[in-house]
Amino acid sequence: MASRFKRLGADLLLLSVAIIWGSTFLIVQDATKQTPVYTFLFWRFLFATILMAFFAFKHFRLMDKKTILAGFILGAFLFLGYAFQTFALTYAYSSTVGFITGLNVVIIPFALFVIFRQKASFCSCVGAVIAAFGLYFLSVNAQIGINKGEFYALICAFMFSFQIVFTGFYTKKHDTYSLVLVQFFAVTLFCFFGIFAFDNPVLPPKFDYLFMKAIIITSVFATIFAFFVQTAMQKFISSTKTAIIFTCEPIAAGITGYFFANEVFTYIQLVGAFLIIAGMLTAEIGDYIVKKFGTHI
Repeated sequence: MASRFKRLGADLLLLSVAIIWGSTFLIVQDATKQTPVYTFLFWRFLFATILMAFFAFKHFRLMDKKTILAGFILGAFLFLGYAFQTFALTYAYSSTVGFITGLNVVIIPFALFVIFRQKASFCSCVGAVIAAFGLYFLSVNAQIGINKGEFYALICAFMFSFQIVFTGFYTKKHDTYSLVLVQFFAVTLFCFFGIFAFDNPVLPPKFDYLFMKAIIITSVFATIFAFFVQTAMQKFISSTKTAIIFTCEPIAAGITGYFFANEVFTYIQLVGAFLIIAGMLTAEIGDYIVKKFGTHI
């Protein structure tokens, strides 16, 4: 009973992460209209790294070479995910990029098996497929082809998949605070190099209210809280279920857009949102029923 409530609590916390990411989409979108993406990401993760260092201060003694290596690997996957997503958006529609990026939900079960020889449960795989269909309907304007933008988006999906898969692996072996701190530092460092690679200024064009609001909100909630929760909760929740829960991010983004940007949900998008929720419930309730009644599927 206790373990079931622990998993339910982990599910709800991961769901809160998806809601936060979706809710901050408009803030990030507005901020990056005046600040180059890599410059924005650099300041976001730099601020998050500094704050996280205060929280992780007492855990520095637990930071060894293996933890640092693990954190840099996670940071590299996260940075590459953001980088290729940015490249993809310059060549493809945002709805297309969003859909392909969300396909990490079906990539992860295969990545788990290929890399770690771990099999995802049958219900989790079914839930992942249902959620993927939901993402497609939610991205009603998605136009899938084999152009450069779609290729970059696919690489982005693999990078985010690896970040989730390897987080599930490393979080059981290393201190959570240290792992998250090193990951943030790694992303900050890679973004710093990215700024010079793409001739973006290190300093934002404006240190105004819009920029500062976006940095503080995304650093505290969408970075420190979100990635700490992800890393800590993946001790109890599989990578596949984590990805399924994260597919709720576009639903949260759509609801935020509805209330704050006068965006409208179409009937097709509502079907997509329903399918995403159905996929999440299939993975969660399906596995519980299988364990409860001893059914082997």
